[in-house]
Amino acid sequence: MLDNQTNLFPILQVSLGPVILISGVGLLLLSMTNRFGRAIDRIRILVKEIKASKEEFEASQLKIQMKILYERAKLIRLVISLASFSIFAIAITILSLFAGQVLKVDLQVLIEICFISCLVSLISSLIGFLLDISLSLKALKLETKNYL
Repeated sequence: MLDNQTNLFPILQVSLGPVILISGVGLLLLSMTNRFGRAIDRIRILVKEIKASKEEFEASQLKIQMKILYERAKLIRLVISLASFSIFAIAITILSLFAGQVLKVDLQVLIEICFISCLVSLISSLIGFLLDISLSLKALKLETKNYL
């Protein structure tokens, strides 16, 4: 029994980093889902404003904003999917670490592929997140151009 515990401790130590990564990506997901919800809510508000608009120019400006928000919502959905896949890949990495130890099987290649997939997905998600911020500034510029 003591031998199994002794073998398990290095695996627990190695899996600590990926577990912390899951926590960090989880916080990013929280921020991303909040941005997604706000974009959806703002689109709904713009639809009401377009319906109530009496001026064609104002309605066209609102439609442009709505198109940008819709593009943002699609981008954020992709970003959330990539971040979620990142968590999935790191969870498979941790599971592979434990399975390899318990079953005495060399899963090093699977572990490396999953970890690399996690990082590539996370980096892609962060790039998309930055693109979303850029699009949100574009929409803000349209909305405030008469006041700046």
